[in-house]
Amino acid sequence: MGIAGTIFQVQRFSVDDGPGIRTTVFLKGCPLRCIWCHNPESFSPLPQLRWREDKCVRCGRCALACPEGIHEPEQGGRLLHGERCLHCGKCAAACPTGALELLGYRAEAEDIIGEAARDKPYYEQSGGGLTISGGEPTCQPEFLLELLRLAKQEGLHTCVETCGFAPWRIFQQMLPLTDLFLFDYKATGEENYRKFTGVSGQLILENLDWLSKAGASILLRCPIIPGYNDSEEHFACIRQIVREKKGVLGAEVMPYHNMGAVKWKDLGLPYTLGEMPSASDAERTKWQNMVKEAETL
Repeated sequence: MGIAGTIFQVQRFSVDDGPGIRTTVFLKGCPLRCIWCHNPESFSPLPQLRWREDKCVRCGRCALACPEGIHEPEQGGRLLHGERCLHCGKCAAACPTGALELLGYRAEAEDIIGEAARDKPYYEQSGGGLTISGGEPTCQPEFLLELLRLAKQEGLHTCVETCGFAPWRIFQQMLPLTDLFLFDYKATGEENYRKFTGVSGQLILENLDWLSKAGASILLRCPIIPGYNDSEEHFACIRQIVREKKGVLGAEVMPYHNMGAVKWKDLGLPYTLGEMPSASDAERTKWQNMVKEAETL
């Protein structure tokens, strides 16, 4: 058997995750807990159940299908004993309305690359290829490296989107197999990094510096959240990185959107940003212009 990993989505014909038309593979598992994350299903390295209350008709079929009895009717609703869940997906398969969804499944690297390779004509025409995202791909290093190795054997252009929070030796192994690093830059200052992401920014910045000096091609991806990291200090730091670090090709603004907020609720997680609206068109234009100043200085 080949090397397998846990993923939660394979998105074909993606145009937002690197150059050209791409297939993006989203791996589960992430060491960060960004308060604005729109993919909270990526936190856990294991498959997990999502329950959409608005779709649930309280039919009880999930309880009948579950071998561990994790579903219990309670006052017309549903009580989930997640600690007993085997992630078998039988309850989701039995749900007639799609209220239950199993997020994440095991897959072998050869199968994933085989699927991605079917779109090689589109990659060749558009300058696209394979992007590995998450979560944080380095949380599954063996699977990540096997995906990259097989992709290069197929002649595919490769991108890895990373938060940068991983041992440098993993980046050292990735470097010859990765054509472009989509490197997330989320905050300026150690206090803000810890407050917004739950981890220190020191290792992240060290890895960014190491990749730059090692000759990697890097595109900064900068999630911008109103009232949190949309400060002039943060934009000034982004511009400085683009101007001064070798191999950093530019910076891409990722404006805040609230489409992920409902996922936090469905997974039973508290969403601290509450009812914050998605960024307006005016905010998006302003942020993009502030970042682009680095390309003209």
